[in-house]
Amino acid sequence: MIRFEELKTFPNVLQYPVGMAGSWNGFFKNTHPIILELACGKGEYAVGLAKLYPEKNFIGIDLKGNRIWVGAKNALRQNLTNAAFLRTQIDQVCDYFSKSEVEAIWITFPDPQLRKSKAKKRLTHPKFLRLYHQILVPGGLIHLKTDSPDLYKFTKTVIELYNCTLHNDYDNVYKEAGIAEDLRIKTHYESLDIAGSKRIHYICFSLPDHLPGKEKDEVLKELLKDESLD
Repeated sequence: MIRFEELKTFPNVLQYPVGMAGSWNGFFKNTHPIILELACGKGEYAVGLAKLYPEKNFIGIDLKGNRIWVGAKNALRQNLTNAAFLRTQIDQVCDYFSKSEVEAIWITFPDPQLRKSKAKKRLTHPKFLRLYHQILVPGGLIHLKTDSPDLYKFTKTVIELYNCTLHNDYDNVYKEAGIAEDLRIKTHYESLDIAGSKRIHYICFSLPDHLPGKEKDEVLKELLKDESLD
């Protein structure tokens, strides 16, 4: 409860704000590009990226206030004025950002929602891609970093089925030579290795100008009946 009360006083935290769509340049007091970290947890990636790229603004989004508190506190301690946190649900993201207001999206170690009945909750499901499409600049990149081979494989299937453009695909990112510094950032969840896979998958892709409609969702639904997605 102490953390929740302190969170209300943090200048870098907004909790279910009204009227923010199209207003983030005013919040940051600059016109730098805006990058989101979805389901940010303790905000290690948002903070890490803010340190690497001071010429860009980063917003970590999560519903859990106690987790956001950790990231926001860390950003304040390091005087990172280009890192902020938004407390809300991911499926309401379009309420907080206007068309083409976001340059890129990072999805770092989200819940893979392994049950097929919960596939629509996966943050790379077309249900969410349609939301991202509304706020991303044309060609804006979506980065997924996960230890779940199932989510990794599912996302590759979605990319192909929905005519997305695949820019990078690392089955085991730390085995790659000379990876970018932003891929070396590690989260608390990553250190736990809950999936037990002993490897981290990374995919970078962008959305087409026009995402296929619900007819493709039915195709995906049929593919999901086969757990292997082969």
